[in-house]
Amino acid sequence: MTRMIFSTAALAALLALGAPALAQDSVISAAKAAGTVGEQADGYLGIKGSVSSEVKAAVDALNIKRRAAYTELAGKRGATVAEAAAVTGCQTLASRVSQGQIYRIGAGDWQTKGAGPIALPDYCAGAGN
Repeated sequence: MTRMIFSTAALAALLALGAPALAQDSVISAAKAAGTVGEQADGYLGIKGSVSSEVKAAVDALNIKRRAAYTELAGKRGATVAEAAAVTGCQTLASRVSQGQIYRIGAGDWQTKGAGPIALPDYCAGAGN
């Protein structure tokens, strides 16, 4: 992946744009607590294993909202949607995944966050973390 460099202002704009899209309902919160839904470095939620149709629908709906926010930011910043999503993915992994929650980087295995920081991909170094 290309190294992405976004200013702190760009990241703040993304977070502001994505705030409604990042709001989590109780279905997603419960699935995160159960270890079946987690954040990914690509900026989207992912599903580990099998989940109910209700959980899948909630994850799909939230990911659609996130993609809309990333698309808007990408257009404003002259970046690709994937780059805008990955910037948020880096920030989310660095600051919003709580101890005990699952996360995934790339196509790797799902991991559970321990007490320390998550080892982020190299491209996250330019994402304002």
